[in-house]
Amino acid sequence: MNAEEDAKWLQWVTHQFKTIAGEDGEINLQDFKKALKVKESFFAERFFVLFDSDGSGTITLQELQKALTLLIHGSPMDKLKFLFQVYDVDGKHPLWDGRRTQREGQRERPVSVTAQHWASSSPETGSGSIDADELRTVLQSCLYESAISLPKEKLDQLTLALFESADKDCSGTITFEELRDELQRFPGVLENLTISAAHWLTPPAPQRHRRQPRLLTSAYWHNHRSHVLCLAVFVGLHMLLFALAASAYRAFGSSVMVAKGCGQCLNFDCSFIAVLMLRRCLTWLRATWLAQVLPLDHNIQFHQLMGYVVVGLSLVHTVAHVVNFALQAQSETSPFRFWELLLTTRPGIGWVHGSASPTGVALLLLLLLMFACSSSCVRRSGHFEVFYWTHLSYLPMWLLLILHGPNFWKWLLVPGTLFFLEKTISLAASRMAALHIVEVNLLPSKVTHLLIKRPPLFHYRPGDYLYLNIPSIARYEWHPFTISSAPEQKDTIWLHIRSQGQWTNRLFESFKKPEPVFCGSKRLSRRLEMKRSQRKPQVSEMSSENHQFCNIKCYIDGPYGTPTRRIFASEHAVLIGAGIGITPFASILQSILYRHQKRKHICPNCQHSWMESGQDEDMKLHKVDFIWINRDQQSFEWFVSLLTKLEMDQAEETQVGRFLELHMYMTSALSKNDIKAIGLQMALDLLAKKEKKDSITGLQTRTQPGRPDWNKVFQKVAAEKKGKVQVFFCGSPALAKILKGHCEQFSFKFFQENF
Repeated sequence: MNAEEDAKWLQWVTHQFKTIAGEDGEINLQDFKKALKVKESFFAERFFVLFDSDGSGTITLQELQKALTLLIHGSPMDKLKFLFQVYDVDGKHPLWDGRRTQREGQRERPVSVTAQHWASSSPETGSGSIDADELRTVLQSCLYESAISLPKEKLDQLTLALFESADKDCSGTITFEELRDELQRFPGVLENLTISAAHWLTPPAPQRHRRQPRLLTSAYWHNHRSHVLCLAVFVGLHMLLFALAASAYRAFGSSVMVAKGCGQCLNFDCSFIAVLMLRRCLTWLRATWLAQVLPLDHNIQFHQLMGYVVVGLSLVHTVAHVVNFALQAQSETSPFRFWELLLTTRPGIGWVHGSASPTGVALLLLLLLMFACSSSCVRRSGHFEVFYWTHLSYLPMWLLLILHGPNFWKWLLVPGTLFFLEKTISLAASRMAALHIVEVNLLPSKVTHLLIKRPPLFHYRPGDYLYLNIPSIARYEWHPFTISSAPEQKDTIWLHIRSQGQWTNRLFESFKKPEPVFCGSKRLSRRLEMKRSQRKPQVSEMSSENHQFCNIKCYIDGPYGTPTRRIFASEHAVLIGAGIGITPFASILQSILYRHQKRKHICPNCQHSWMESGQDEDMKLHKVDFIWINRDQQSFEWFVSLLTKLEMDQAEETQVGRFLELHMYMTSALSKNDIKAIGLQMALDLLAKKEKKDSITGLQTRTQPGRPDWNKVFQKVAAEKKGKVQVFFCGSPALAKILKGHCEQFSFKFFQENF
C-alpha cells in the first residue's frame, strides 16, 4: 500500500472509529461486538483482548489502527501469529507484544514500526500451545459463527481430526510451528486471512466504469439476437401504425393526429398482449423450430414491457384528447362545454351511441388500477390476491375497448379467439376430474411437499410447471408451481412449495399439528374451535409431526413448458438452483437417474454391472454440472436422498466416466480466509477425506462455504471442453443478473426459469 492509499485508509478508519467510540474517544467491549457484527462472544472477547494492547479494558484509535494494519495489510506470518493467539485460549497476553505498555507518557510509534515489532515477537508468549479442549472450544464457536449445527459427537470428531493432523510429534498440544505447517497445506489461505466483519473499516473501492456499455458488446448481441430482433420489429411496427393513423387525420390538427396514432398502436397492443400469455400455445411452440428463433422463454418480460407501453400510450392518448376537447370548448362554434365533451355521450363521439368519452375515462381508471396492483411490491409482499383479482379486469377492459374504438374488435378477433379457446380447454381439462393430495411433508424453511395422485393422461417433461387450486385453501385461486418429480414416476406428482405469501402460508399452516381443543366449561370456545377445524383440510393420523397421509381434493391445470426442456438437447449443461429454485432441476436429476437405471444391466451370475454405450435419442448430454446454493444448513435436507442416489449411481459408472458433478454452497458459512472459520473448514476437509462424506449434508460432495466465485466456476467449465455450454438458472432476479453477465463474458447461453 503506497503512501496515498495509506493516508486514505487511516482517514477512513478514524472516521469509522468516531462513529462508534464513546465520549472518551475509546471503544468498550459492547461497542466492539456491535461494530464487528460478531455472533459468538468468544471471538469478540478474544479479538478485544488482543487489540487492547495495554490491558486498559478499552481500545483507542491508535490500538485499533495497529491491529487492523496487521490483519488487513500484514504479512502471512503476522496473521498466523494473531490466529495462534486467538486459538491459545488460556494465553494471558497479546502474542505480538511481549510486554504490557503504559499509554501515559509514551509517544506513539509509526504504524509500520509497530507492525514490525509485532511480527518479531516470540510466539511463546502466554501458554504457547493449543490443547484439544482449547481447539474444541474454538471449533464450537466457529460452528456458531457459520450457522452450522452438528451433534456433539461430530464436533468431537472434527476436533480430533484437526488435532491429530496438526500434532505431528504426538505431544498432546499444537505448537506455533505445527499450526504453521498445517496451514501451509492450504495454499493461499494465510495470504488472504482476515476478519470478514472488518470490511466496514476498509474504504469503499472506487467504482470501475465500463469502457464500453454492456448493450454495445458483441457478447450481448450474440446472446440476445432474438430479443433484439423482436424489439426492433415491435418498435418498427409501432412507428408504422402511428404514422399511418396520424397521416389520415392531418386535417384535424396535431392533437388529433397524436391521439389517433396512439389509439392505433393501442389497438394492436391491447389485443396482442394476451397472445404472450397463451401457455399451451407457447408450450407447443417450444417443440418446434420457432423456439430457436423467437424468445419464447421471455414471454412474461415482453408481456410486462407491453403493459408499460400500453400505460404510456394511454396517457399520451388521453392528454391529446383532453387538449383537443379544450380547444373545441373554446371555439365559438362548439355547442358543448369541456366537461360534456370529456364525460358525457351528448357530443355523440364514438361508434356506439357516442360512448367514446365515458368509456375512455373508465378504461384509463381500470388500466391505472391494474398497473398499480401489478407492481412487484404488491405481488411479492404477500398480497398476490390483489394482483390476481385486479388482473381479471382485462375482461371488462376488452368489452369497453370494443365500445370505445370502432376498429378494436377486428384486432381482437384472432388473438381473442385463441385466448378464450385456450381458457376453455384449460378450464375443461382442470375441472374434468378432481384429484387428491395423498401425502404431505412439512420440510425446513417452511416448505410444503405435496404428493398428488397422478391422473393417467397427465404427460409432462422434466422442469415443467402446473397451476394448482385447492378449494379448501382458496376456492378461486390458482398458483403456478414447478413439478419436482420425474415424468418416469407414474403414481404421484411432487410439488415443493415455499411459504412466501398468504396462500402458501395458509397451505403450510393448515397441515401443521392442530392445537389441543379447550376443555372444561369453555363450551362456546370448544364449539368455535370444532367449527374452524371443519374448514381445514381433513387429514388422517400423522405418522410423524411433519408427515401426513391425507385425501384432499385439488385441481391442476397444465403442464406448461419452461426453458429447462432444452437441457437434454444440450451438450454441457450447467444447472444452478438457489434455495427452492432446485425444484425444476430435481425433476431433471431424477429423470437422469431413471434413464441411467434403465441403461444399467447386471449379470445374474457374477453380479457384474455395466452401462449401455448408446444414449437416448433426445438426450445429447455429455456433462452436467449441478450447483445448489442455500442460505442455511437445513435447506439441504429437501433433496439429500435424491442427491445421494445420484452419487451412488455415478460411483458405479467408472467405465463410461462421470458426467454429473455436484457443487454445494452454503452462503451463511464463513470462508477459509476468515479467522473465525479457518479452523472449522480445515477440520471439515480432513474429516470429509477420512469418512468419504460431508459432515453438513452427508453427501460425498464437500459443501463449500460462502458464495461461488462465478469467474472461477465458468473458467473451469470452459476448460473442460465437453461441448457447447448452456446455463440454466432458477432463483432470485439479482443472482440472475450476475450470472447473465458472466455468461455473456464466456459466450454461454443463459436460460432463466420464468412463470
